[in-house]
Amino acid sequence: MIRMVVADDQELVRVGFAMILDAQADIEVVAEAGNGFEAVAAAREHRPDVVLLDIRMPGLDGIEAARIIGVETVCRMVMLTTFDQDDHIFDALRAGASGFLLKDVRRDDLVHAIRVVAAGESLLAPSVTRRLIDQFTSTDSTGLLPMERLAVLTNRERTTLQMLAEGKSNPEIAAAMVVSTHTAKTHVSNVLTKLGLRDRVQAVIAAYETGLVVPGQR
Repeated sequence: MIRMVVADDQELVRVGFAMILDAQADIEVVAEAGNGFEAVAAAREHRPDVVLLDIRMPGLDGIEAARIIGVETVCRMVMLTTFDQDDHIFDALRAGASGFLLKDVRRDDLVHAIRVVAAGESLLAPSVTRRLIDQFTSTDSTGLLPMERLAVLTNRERTTLQMLAEGKSNPEIAAAMVVSTHTAKTHVSNVLTKLGLRDRVQAVIAAYETGLVVPGQR
């Protein structure tokens, strides 16, 4: 059972999402929250598997709430926004968000997103993915983290990180490295653990910010 907290300051939106999700046989909404403070409190109390957070809420916004929840719990977080051009997408991902969806998301896509993130994967709407890539290619985003941070990785793990930044799946990484999918999955897990990253999205960000991968170069 996937246990969830739904946080949005718009009651109709919040209740609507909660009803859709709670109606699923494998999802239980354990709490609702109308702002970031309530979302953090609910995450602390209920320790859900996934928290659905509106990025723009009064008092404590979704990004700050995500940062706190990310530090204090192992909850996975999916961010909601009204516009796919939201300037805070990058900040939300760096705060630990594993997914990013628009509020006009279809019912089936919403449910699918929660299941994907609960399973440990990352999920971004296509328009959000393009926005993230644009963030890297239009600004000087390299060198924000010391390259020495990657010293804990083996050569194979560093190669794995590069391929993660290229958007390759585990089977694609396995094929490129001529290893089994299980071995590729182990390399990915080692990269995340050694660098203290929550998921593949943060691995991509780390690859760019350390300068391991340079925007526009493959």
